[in-house]
Amino acid sequence: MVLLVSSDNEQFSTDKDIICRSVLIRNILEDIGESDHAIPLPNVTGRVFKKVLEFCEYHRKDPFPLDENQQQDNLSKRKDCLPQWDKEFCDVDQEMLFEVIMAANYLDIEQLLDAGCITVASMIKGKSPEDLRRIFNIVNDYTPEEEAQIKKENEWAEDN
Repeated sequence: MVLLVSSDNEQFSTDKDIICRSVLIRNILEDIGESDHAIPLPNVTGRVFKKVLEFCEYHRKDPFPLDENQQQDNLSKRKDCLPQWDKEFCDVDQEMLFEVIMAANYLDIEQLLDAGCITVASMIKGKSPEDLRRIFNIVNDYTPEEEAQIKKENEWAEDN
């Protein structure tokens, strides 16, 4: 068992094979060996870490990618075909989704990071700038003249 402590001092005890989906934790365990000391997670809250552990538990038996080329192959195959369980896992409120993505990045859990980023990509695909501002609560601080200039400079990027 591995003991971990979130940024809000919530303690988690989990099997090594579950949490070793995280390259960061795996490297820490390799460096310190077996220990009774808790591993601090200063960038992850308990609420988010519970979600991360749920993902790691479900994927605990999945093989690890062997090298960077295999990782790229897996990502290109998964872009539009996220497994159903992963889709449902990522079907959370926007705040939680972004916090899970940041935790996956910090903990170096590539499979979780990919699932989160693919989910966000599907959220923004085909949306107008106005739609994106609404979805992500972004304030438009451009004047109408500035916005017209940007649209003119980027006409090539419009889908016509």
